[in-house]
Amino acid sequence: MTLKEAYQYGQAALKAVGNEAYHLDAFYLLEHVSGKSRAQYYLHENQELGDQKQKVYQGLICKRAKGIPLQHLLGVQAFMGLTFQVSPHVLIPRQDTEVLVETALGIVKETLHSYDNNKPFRILDMCTGSACVILSILHYVQKDFVLGVGVDISEKALEVARQNKESLGIKVDLIQSDLFEQMQDTYQMIVSNPPYIKTAEIESLSVEVREHDPMLALDGKADGLFFYRKIVKQSFVYLEPGGYLIFEIGSEQGIAVKQFMKEAGFGKIEVIKDLAGRDRVVLGRKDSERCLTV
Repeated sequence: MTLKEAYQYGQAALKAVGNEAYHLDAFYLLEHVSGKSRAQYYLHENQELGDQKQKVYQGLICKRAKGIPLQHLLGVQAFMGLTFQVSPHVLIPRQDTEVLVETALGIVKETLHSYDNNKPFRILDMCTGSACVILSILHYVQKDFVLGVGVDISEKALEVARQNKESLGIKVDLIQSDLFEQMQDTYQMIVSNPPYIKTAEIESLSVEVREHDPMLALDGKADGLFFYRKIVKQSFVYLEPGGYLIFEIGSEQGIAVKQFMKEAGFGKIEVIKDLAGRDRVVLGRKDSERCLTV
């Protein structure tokens, strides 16, 4: 089987099961197996793939046809211009989450103009998963006194986060904790992309998500707002005065999360939209020491 024949086989197999990106997915998997870039492919499309690589490629096409995410088959996903390792134990980084990172970066860079860099500027990423959020922030800030901490309840998720930390060469502390249970320090910023899908809606998600993303990272309990309530209430204690809490949210959760933050004593609350015009991020600043019950 030549490279061209393999590519044709992959496209046909994926198109047959309704994969709309069949041409892209078939090529990414061929590139992964053959080591040939798109330019190299067109120069060598009549080159034999080889029996062993052919079997590997056909096996990957079969798995993709069954709904296993492309990123799990490749083992990586691009996010914020960086490459992150992924596995079934973490959410696959998605473009929507870049709005969370870009919002945090804007606030950090603005704050650092007048910040006393004799003391650390600490950022906590709650429900860190692959650590794509905190590692992206630290990569683009690149200040020695800006320190990051990633927290997750899943040790298997933290194993992936450690791999990303090492591969990107970025210093970050990773802690296993049920939300703030193991936390002691205070922070200038807390960011979080918590589970926010309503339990009853999980079955309606695509096969790729409901069967291959970790349930711990999806299930936001009955109304999808369980973790927002807990994090908003608890985070007030762990934020420095003037510190920011920044959430990624589901597109219909902006009003509710904004109200939670208002009732907890946060000020300067904003709801930020993504490129599609949907509510995607809610942020607020700790303007007082009081924390009311949410």
